[in-house]
Amino acid sequence: MSSILVVSGSPSVSSRSEGLARRVGAQLGRTGAQVSYLSVRDLPAEALAYADFGHPAIVASQQQLARADAVVIATPIYKASCSGLLKMWLDLLPQYGLEGKSVLPLATGGSLAHALALDYGVRPILSSMNPRTVVRGLLVTDGQITKNDDGSIELDQAAEAMLDDVIAGFIGSFQPVLIAA
Repeated sequence: MSSILVVSGSPSVSSRSEGLARRVGAQLGRTGAQVSYLSVRDLPAEALAYADFGHPAIVASQQQLARADAVVIATPIYKASCSGLLKMWLDLLPQYGLEGKSVLPLATGGSLAHALALDYGVRPILSSMNPRTVVRGLLVTDGQITKNDDGSIELDQAAEAMLDDVIAGFIGSFQPVLIAA
């Protein structure tokens, strides 16, 4: 059974990015994978801001990452990159903290003007941490996503199809393909 860590880099508990992270985690859980969650906003702000590598919560988050076979990173796009909160956590990880792992980057943003942020702002950070692969990610725009009162989200038909496609590619990047004889 594969172990997947879903990381939310959103500073808001009720954000579209958080809803997207939870939705993808639930979808991956239905494949039989063991899914765990990490909301970076739940880590101590002082430990993140002052780069307290030894803080027990930071160490625990590093250990949670180390146990995962694969990682989903969900972030809102701010100023053409991931959230500062997510970046602070990534900066506290070991240089090769994603070594051997498949990574699925997901983002939410106001418009398609943010579409290149995944490839030019987020992917280089993740790639520098030596993952096995950073698969094709997905930006979901505000016009494609609806937040429900319970924190869940709904996607329009096009975003739903694209999400299914990137999830299939992500699963294929770390699970062996079974060939029927």
